[in-house]
Amino acid sequence: MEKYLNEYALLETGCAMGIAHRMAKKQREISVAEFFEKNKQILGFDSLTKALVVSVKEAVDNSLDACEEAEILPDIYVEIQNVSKDEYKIIVEDNGPGIIRRNIPLVFGKLLYGSRFHAIRQSRGQQGIGISAVVLYGQLTTGKPTRVISKIKEEEVAYEVLLTIDTKKNEPRVIKEIPKIWDREQGTRIEISIRARYVRGKQSVYEYLQQTAIVNPHAQITFVEPDGKKTIFKRATDKLPPPTREIKPHPHGIELGELLNMARNTKTYRLTSFLTNEFSRVSPKITEEICKKAYLYGDMRPQELSIEEAKRLLEAFKKVKLMAPPTDCLSPIGETLIKKGLKNVLGSLRPSFYAQPVTRTPKVYSGNPFVVEVGLVYGGELPKDQPVRILRFANRVPLLYQQGACVTTKAISSVDWRRYGLEQRGGQGIPVGPAIILVHVASTRVPFTSEAKEAIADVPEIREEIELALKSLGRQLRLYNVKKERKSKMTEKFFLVNKLLPEIARKSAEIVEKPIPPLEPVISKIMNVVWIDESVEKEEDKIKVNVRVANFTSKHQKFVLYGDYPLGNLIDTDGIAEEDYVKWDVDIEPVSYRHFYFTLKDADKYGETNYYVEGISPNIVIGAEPLPGDWNIKLSEIEEIVEDEDMENGEDVEEEFEVIDDE
Repeated sequence: MEKYLNEYALLETGCAMGIAHRMAKKQREISVAEFFEKNKQILGFDSLTKALVVSVKEAVDNSLDACEEAEILPDIYVEIQNVSKDEYKIIVEDNGPGIIRRNIPLVFGKLLYGSRFHAIRQSRGQQGIGISAVVLYGQLTTGKPTRVISKIKEEEVAYEVLLTIDTKKNEPRVIKEIPKIWDREQGTRIEISIRARYVRGKQSVYEYLQQTAIVNPHAQITFVEPDGKKTIFKRATDKLPPPTREIKPHPHGIELGELLNMARNTKTYRLTSFLTNEFSRVSPKITEEICKKAYLYGDMRPQELSIEEAKRLLEAFKKVKLMAPPTDCLSPIGETLIKKGLKNVLGSLRPSFYAQPVTRTPKVYSGNPFVVEVGLVYGGELPKDQPVRILRFANRVPLLYQQGACVTTKAISSVDWRRYGLEQRGGQGIPVGPAIILVHVASTRVPFTSEAKEAIADVPEIREEIELALKSLGRQLRLYNVKKERKSKMTEKFFLVNKLLPEIARKSAEIVEKPIPPLEPVISKIMNVVWIDESVEKEEDKIKVNVRVANFTSKHQKFVLYGDYPLGNLIDTDGIAEEDYVKWDVDIEPVSYRHFYFTLKDADKYGETNYYVEGISPNIVIGAEPLPGDWNIKLSEIEEIVEDEDMENGEDVEEEFEVIDDE
């Protein structure tokens, strides 16, 4: 019996070994290109419409990053050609620095190949997947190779490369490489055929390029659609974004495995040198304190750091006071350029109000610096009965998909917009009204919810910053609506006074048989405001805007008036012409008028001018706001405006404006 049992055990062991060996033969390394070939939806290629947008986005983002890094004003050409049903050719050409010959196949034909992954600074692309994933998607859906032409300034000729990707090895397969005479001094052109579907409207290539032009006002983008329609998004400024500087990791953003990996690969020989040289904001004094709290010797070799010692080091990082990471690794758009970008692209909608954009001071989440910027336009031809349009951006890149999953949308929905003049059921959800809200998050590491980079994760620190910035915009919108309502009532009052008083004065003078008394002092006492309004004269392709300032107060007034016109090239003015506004020094006697003017081109795109005043109490001005950036409005003045309109009591106003003191 024992003999049979032993034979059975040997047979069973042999079968098990046979299965294990067969399984082992099937196991092999999976190429990253092969993985994404079978899981293209992870990168955003999950529908034909979206595939086209993602492909253009990756190519344009690369062009913008290359131009900015080389300090070149971007001039980007995008064309989409309809090859056949559901097949389109994408052409993207830029004036960037170009790519050296040997690197062309690697940049476009190898996934996870790039120069920005290890750099801790703000940039659009970081993973090295984007454009090579488009090449992979193109060959997967059409079987056609990608054509690349690139030229650097130092060489006489460009190089044309025809390539595909070897998905088994994640290596480029060069089909043809030839020198080529190209009329560009430098730049790169890529042509990719993909299976896709072209639409125009929401979540389209046009919308992506339009939004890109808003947050990249220094770029000029030319777009040719499949039907031949050409659109040029002209640059609104010749100023490049400030260059970003690469920084070292911050101790508060380090994980255990990352710390151990850094320690093993460092070239330093002492723990104190490792902490001081490899991390930002760690001084020699702080290093001594960290070592003391971690119970570690400063002269120990970092390569010998054990897991337990590394854990103590991480705990010590939390116990010492460390400065936030440097913020010169970020390149925010800036308040002026956000407003300029909104005007340049959305001016045809003729908004009646451009809120002064808000750029928050940089903050930190998990050791990663970030900054939040917001902007808002209101009124004009924007629909009043639809939810506000939300423009989401991360590192100057539009986010068109997964709006509901994004922290931006959640922050907008959590603000009670009813207090600021927009409709919102229950004080939650996306508000309804004629408005567009722009939110931009810039960071060295944007916490996207997926590799497709379509939504920002709900990080509490980021959400709080967005909410505070949005409330600041809401206060501006609230004040604008209050003063607009007040102006409407004052206009009615003014016309009644001007119509009735002369009749009363005439009848009274007849009764008492005396001359009609001067009415200006009486009108001034009743009105007690400085009135600013405009009238427009159209002449072919230009308009003349006449500005009237009336002093209906009993005092002499002296202040500065700014006319922040919405769109168009300034031709002439009797004021001081600045880059995107006109300025007048107003000196006006009681009960008198002053007239000013400016002339613009592009009459068909003219909306309303935003007027701002400096050097005068905004409480007595109708038709202009306090100068942005100088909002020295006393709470009592705000309360007085609101109480005059019976819109809100002083207690509510104080609650609404409590954030001012916090900031």
